[in-house]
Amino acid sequence: MKNLLNCILCLCVATSITAQAKRNLLAGKFNVNDLRTALVYDSSWAPYPSYYDRAKWDNIAPAYKAQLIAKGEEALKYKWQVVPAMAYIEYTRSGNRAVMQDVYGQNVGALQSLVLAELAEGKGRFMDQMVNGVWTLCEMTTWALSAHLPAQKAGAGLPDVSDPIIDLGVGNTSLLMAWTHYYFKREFDKINPLIAKRISYEINRQVLQPYYTRDDFWWMAFKNDSFVNNWNVWVNYNVLNCILLIETDPQKKLDGVYKTMRSVDKFINYYKDDGACEEGPAYWSEAGAMMYLYLDILQRATKGKVDQFNEPIVKNIGAYIYKAYINKDYYINFADASARLRPEGGLIYNYGKAVKDTMMMGFGSMLAQQQGWKDRLPNASIDIAVADIFDAKEILEYPSRAPFIGDFFMEGTQIMAAREFPGTVNGFYLAAKAGHNAESHNHNDVGTCIVFYNGNPLLIDIGSETYTRQTFSKERYTRWAMRSAYHNVPLINNVEQHEGATYKASSVNFKSTKTAVSFSADIAATYPADAGVKKWVRGYELQRGKGLVIKDTYELLKNEGTSELHYMTCDKVEKVKDGVLQFTLPDGMVDMIYDAAAVTPVIEAITITDNRLLNSWPKEIYRIILKLNNKSLSGSNTLTLQTHSFKR
Repeated sequence: MKNLLNCILCLCVATSITAQAKRNLLAGKFNVNDLRTALVYDSSWAPYPSYYDRAKWDNIAPAYKAQLIAKGEEALKYKWQVVPAMAYIEYTRSGNRAVMQDVYGQNVGALQSLVLAELAEGKGRFMDQMVNGVWTLCEMTTWALSAHLPAQKAGAGLPDVSDPIIDLGVGNTSLLMAWTHYYFKREFDKINPLIAKRISYEINRQVLQPYYTRDDFWWMAFKNDSFVNNWNVWVNYNVLNCILLIETDPQKKLDGVYKTMRSVDKFINYYKDDGACEEGPAYWSEAGAMMYLYLDILQRATKGKVDQFNEPIVKNIGAYIYKAYINKDYYINFADASARLRPEGGLIYNYGKAVKDTMMMGFGSMLAQQQGWKDRLPNASIDIAVADIFDAKEILEYPSRAPFIGDFFMEGTQIMAAREFPGTVNGFYLAAKAGHNAESHNHNDVGTCIVFYNGNPLLIDIGSETYTRQTFSKERYTRWAMRSAYHNVPLINNVEQHEGATYKASSVNFKSTKTAVSFSADIAATYPADAGVKKWVRGYELQRGKGLVIKDTYELLKNEGTSELHYMTCDKVEKVKDGVLQFTLPDGMVDMIYDAAAVTPVIEAITITDNRLLNSWPKEIYRIILKLNNKSLSGSNTLTLQTHSFKR
C-alpha cells in the first residue's frame, strides 16, 4: 500500500495504439470446464502458514520477528482517523490527491503492521486494535481514491455509496482485508461474529459484486483492448485473491476466476514480444511483477494445471527489470518512471525462480543484500511481506549477480542500452529510445537518451513530478517534465514534439559489434507541421574504449534560426573553452566536444522543488542548450563525449 500511495496511483492517457497479437494464454488455452476440474475451492492453496501453525511462525528469523512486533507495538498507539469529506473534494478544487491518500494510507499501514505483528507473536496482544482498524476501514463509503472517483457516474468529488467502483485503492485494501479475514476469522468470531461478517460484506459490496456484474471498467479491457496497462493485472490480481479467499459460492468462484483469466489475457496480449514495460521500470513492480503474482496464485489455485511460466512472453516480461538496471539504484527511467528505485528483491527472485532465469534470481538476491535484508525486511503489501518472511533465507543465500548486460535492443518498444565495457559499470552507459508519443505515462521524448559514466548519471531523463489532477488531464503537456524541451532531443524552429500515436519515429536501426553499438531513428514525424522538418535523424554510437558520439542529420522545409539541441544533466557543467563543455562527476570528468562554429552553448540552471524529483536529483540541475548556427535547410551536428580521469 505504501508504494501505491507514494507514486503509482494514476489514470492513464488514452491511446489508439494497436495491441500485440492475441496470445490468449489463459482463457484462450483453458476453457471453463478445464478450470472447473482443476480449481481448488477451499483455501488449501494458500502458500504460507496459517496463524495457527505456530511452530513455523515461531521459527522465523529473530530479527524479523522483533521488527514486526516493534512496528505492531507502534500501531497499538495509533489513533484511527476518519477520511474527511473535504479531503475527497480537495481533489476537485486544487488537484491535490495526497490530502485524502495520506490519511487513508496511514490507516491501512497501521492495520497491516498489526496483522503482521500478531502473526509473528501469536499471543492475541494486537487483536483488539486490529479489530478497530478493520472496523474503521469497513466504515468507509469506498476504498477507492479521490483521484479515481471520476469513474463513478456522479464524477469526481464525494464517493457514491450506490455506485461502487473498483480502482487500485479498492484492490489493494481488499487484498489486505481478505488476508486479514483468512488469518483471523476464528479469532474475530471469538470477539464478535459481526467482525469477519462485516469484512466479507464489504469485500462483496465493493469488489466481488461490481466485478461479477460489470464489464465496463476500462482496466478490464473487455470493451477496448487497444490500450492496457498495469491497472489491469494489478486489480485482477487483487480481485483474484478476494474471490479465492472470500467467495463461498462454488459457481460464482469458478465464474469469477475465469473472468480474471479473460481480462488478464488482454494485459499479456498488449505487451510486445520483447517484454518491455512501456511505462518504465518504476511500473514493472505494478505490471510485470503483478502478472507474476497473478500467475503464481492461479497456478496454486489450479493445482498446477494453469501454468504459463514457460511462455517466452512471460520470461521476457520478467527479464525487462534487470535489462533496465544501470547501477546502484538507478534504472532506465523513460516515461513517468523515477530514475532511482528500490524494487522488491523477493518478487524479482521468485519470478526468476518460476521462469528458471538465473540472472533474475541472482539480481533479486543482490537487491535483497543491498537493501539489508539480513537485519530488516522491506516494506511491502501483506502478501509479499509474508512471502519475504519465509523466503528470505533462500534469497539471501543464492549467489548474487549484477546484471551489467553488454547491450540489448527491444524491437517492439524500440528501447536500447549498451555499456562501453560489458559486465562492469566502468566507462559510458547509453540508453536511448525511439517509439511514439502515446505510450502509457508518455513524455514527448522520442529520440532521447540517458548517459552514465562510471555508474554515475551524466545526461538524464528527469522523470515526473508528484502526481496531481493535472498530471492526467488535458494540461499534462503543459507541465515541464513531460515536454520535449526538457528532454535530450532537438527543438526545431522553436517547436517541440507533439503527443499522440501518429507522432512516432521511423527508420529505426540498431547494430552491435565487439567494438561499437549504434542506434538511430528519424524523429521528424514526432514534430507537428509548423516545425517545418522533413527529416531529422538522431544517431548514437557508443565506441567501446573511446567514448560516445551523438549525431543529428537533418533536412528542413524552413529555417528560422531558432533550432536547438537540448540536454539535461544533474552534474556541474561549464564551458572550459570554445568547443568543450566539461562535466564534473564524482569520479571523473567528461568533456562534451562540439563544433564551436556550428553551435552556441547556453547553460541554464533549474531549481528542483518537487519532492518526487528530489528523490532522484539534487536541488539544482541544468539544461544545456546548443543553439544551431546553421541557416541552411540541411546540415548535421556531431557531439562527442570523452573522459578524463582525475584525483579528488
